[in-house]
Amino acid sequence: MRHLFAIAASVTILLLAIAPAALAADPVQVTGHGTVVSVNGTVDVPTGQAIDAVVVANGTATISGSVDAVVVVGGSATITGATVHSLVVIDGTASLGPGTTVTGDVATIHATVSQDPGAVVMGRTTSLEANLAMLALVAIPLMIVLTVGFALAMVAAGLLVAAFGARQVRDTEALITQRPGQTLVAGIAGSVVLPVVAGILVMTVIGAPIGLAVLFLVLPVLALGGWLVAAIWVGDWLIARSRGSREAGRPYRAAVLGVIVLAAAGLLPFVSGLATLFGFGALLLGAWRTLRPEMTAPAAAAPGTWTQPAPSAS
Repeated sequence: MRHLFAIAASVTILLLAIAPAALAADPVQVTGHGTVVSVNGTVDVPTGQAIDAVVVANGTATISGSVDAVVVVGGSATITGATVHSLVVIDGTASLGPGTTVTGDVATIHATVSQDPGAVVMGRTTSLEANLAMLALVAIPLMIVLTVGFALAMVAAGLLVAAFGARQVRDTEALITQRPGQTLVAGIAGSVVLPVVAGILVMTVIGAPIGLAVLFLVLPVLALGGWLVAAIWVGDWLIARSRGSREAGRPYRAAVLGVIVLAAAGLLPFVSGLATLFGFGALLLGAWRTLRPEMTAPAAAAPGTWTQPAPSAS
């Protein structure tokens, strides 16, 4: 297993080194140090040349010099009279010719590596298919456990919202039902404007703490709250469709049902994002209504209070 992680780390480092590397589809003649990446092309490292790494994707590499790391993906490499520290071949082929010395390991995934009797591999030659299968056997149950744990956590969060914020949830749900267009627009605008304002605050000295708090605390909490509001709205809608009316009192059943349904529907593209936008927008509209309540008609004068009569037309 440790070989698998070592190889994966090596490939990642090599890909991160693409910036100073030569990326080409045409034949590449190596004349100096560095990293060479060839896609659908050929690479030639002649005798006497030393290079850090060679990465070949759907191409061919001919190596006779010294290379620290050789990675072949869907291509082929012919290594003759060369010194290579490590060799990784993925869905490709490699030929170790006479006089070749591999001072480290050779790792393969769905690949073929042929070795001449005059070639020496000082490390191990390992096929990673078994390690990948073992990793899958470990990762799949772990992902299932994490998914179930996340679902239970979201159900618990929905129940807490239903228990301690039932009135606020009902008011926010009403915005989604009565003003879906405004709610969606508010969610989209808020998801753009708030991060921009927070980013501007971060660039200032005085407002940086506020901007960071908005980015890493306020926005995640609002996104989670918006998703939960949308989930409870979905649960209420389903209960109303089946029973003729939504759940009376605190929406516990709607919270459980909505979280499960929306989490399952979230496997489809954009479903969770769209639901979060509606819930997020409803929260923003609700907050705006609280801060800026609608103007109400002036109250009638109390009995016995004198009011100046309106002037009459002469």
